[in-house]
Amino acid sequence: MTVSLDPERIIERVRAAAPGASGYWVAFSGGVDSSVLLDLLAEGREQLPAPLAAVHVHHGLQAEADAWAEHCAERAARLGLPLVRLAVDARAAPGASPEAAAREARYRVLADWLPAGGALLSAHHRDDQAETLLLQLLRGAGPDGLAGMPAVASLGRGVLLRPLLDVPRTQLEARARVRSLVWSEDPSNADRRFDRNYIRHELLPMLETRWPAARAVIARAAGLQAEASRLLAQVAEQDLAVVAGRVPGTLDCERLLALDADRQRNLLRHWLRRAGLRLPSQRVLEHLRRTVPAARPDAMPVVRWAGGEVRRHRGLLYAMAPLPAPALAGRHGLWHGETLKLPELGGTLQWMPGEGVDASLIGAGLRLELRRGGERLRAVGRREHQSLKHLLQAAGIPPWERERLPLLYAGDRLVAVPSLWVAEGCQGLPGGRAGMPRWSRLEPFVRSRPD
Repeated sequence: MTVSLDPERIIERVRAAAPGASGYWVAFSGGVDSSVLLDLLAEGREQLPAPLAAVHVHHGLQAEADAWAEHCAERAARLGLPLVRLAVDARAAPGASPEAAAREARYRVLADWLPAGGALLSAHHRDDQAETLLLQLLRGAGPDGLAGMPAVASLGRGVLLRPLLDVPRTQLEARARVRSLVWSEDPSNADRRFDRNYIRHELLPMLETRWPAARAVIARAAGLQAEASRLLAQVAEQDLAVVAGRVPGTLDCERLLALDADRQRNLLRHWLRRAGLRLPSQRVLEHLRRTVPAARPDAMPVVRWAGGEVRRHRGLLYAMAPLPAPALAGRHGLWHGETLKLPELGGTLQWMPGEGVDASLIGAGLRLELRRGGERLRAVGRREHQSLKHLLQAAGIPPWERERLPLLYAGDRLVAVPSLWVAEGCQGLPGGRAGMPRWSRLEPFVRSRPD
């Protein structure tokens, strides 16, 4: 099927996908695909509701990388368009895929840079979609992977658009010749050692000798898988409404076990994606499904994989990024109420005006410490001192959160446990200035406590 590459048609597609975008940036590598997309949009730029520009990512992986960046700058200038240059270290770690490392590095730097409300436009086309489906199929992917690349997806603070997904590569190349475009060729695109290149140059041409429409049919199959994936997500959302635990972001083990095995798997994948975690392998997911929800009540099992972990506590499943050993970096002086990010503990400490610690203590500065064991606290409104261990257990705080909870001291006196308690005698007086230190990791537990 011949698809029109009329600029008005492509512009209309972009406008419909992101009508309120703060700006439109073409991901411009200098290759033929992105050169054609930039040319199309530049021709119809007056019809866009926001400014058009280009962005180039310098990977530094090829000797020609500097020349490619200069070519992109010259082409953008010739079209009268601004060009943003981004640099990234895309080298793969030992044993990692160079293709995957470069792709992840590129999307990471683009997501971090993309302005709020901005639309990034990629020149992925129908042949790319067919290659992606075959690649995912050979990796054993399910409907999400076999759905290929979506035409619209969130990216950082904006959106990623792929307006050429139904256009074959041959048509892009034909337009490039008609328009006398000059583009760069990445020699690595011909290297058959890379999986996608092997599919592009060996597997797909072989399939087309038997099935001439193979690329179009495979790309159409990706669309059907995307439809199935959306339906599975809807089922998972319905199940999540029933299985969600009392602590935000958790799953109730007893309710999860009431689902059949297929819906358990579907819900677990959906839940992990919502948590922003990379999915585990099928083997790890099955181990998680079979063992963790059904563990004995007093057990606290954990399943880890590269990019995530799931823990169980008091009948609830918690999903999180891998937790490092708890430690304070030793670079923090006295805390005076400023917003303080503690990446070594995975959270943020903030001061929230209202009832809580007397502001004069914050003004003088409080020292941050982790639990060492044996701490005792007489919280405001309580008659006796109690062990902090007992208080945290009674509040339902999981052990891994107790280990990573920064405590606030004035000298040797424990003044406050952020988000939870203030020591008697350290609270603000009625009418005086006060506030509560808030620890971001504990806020879900605070919100789930009964009034």
